[in-house]
Amino acid sequence: QVQLVESGGGLVQAGGSLRLFCAASGRTFSSYVMGWFRRAPGKEREFVGGIMWDGSSTYYADSVKGRFTISRDNAKNTVTLQMNSLKPEDTAVYYCAASRTFTVSSSTYTYWGQGTQVTVSS
Repeated sequence: QVQLVESGGGLVQAGGSLRLFCAASGRTFSSYVMGWFRRAPGKEREFVGGIMWDGSSTYYADSVKGRFTISRDNAKNTVTLQMNSLKPEDTAVYYCAASRTFTVSSSTYTYWGQGTQVTVSS
């Protein structure tokens, strides 16, 4: 079992940057693909990006490609989402999640954090 806790959210002006952190408990962290999702007010939860078990590959939604970067440190059981050039439309609650296989579908992710709010002002 994996427990996930996000941190690092906050309020930032458009064009600014934020770094989100996801801390995982459990000895099997390195066997999970890690994904980031977000849910904006009134919208469905959407895939933001994901990183493979060993960090060898990352995948991003088109809306964040070139602005967001995901990394992981399996020795520290952490995943990081670096967000640059933030836009008001990036405002959402951001979640990290763990899955045994890579997918952009939230339904296949087994473990979820509680979420952290990111607000981008114009």
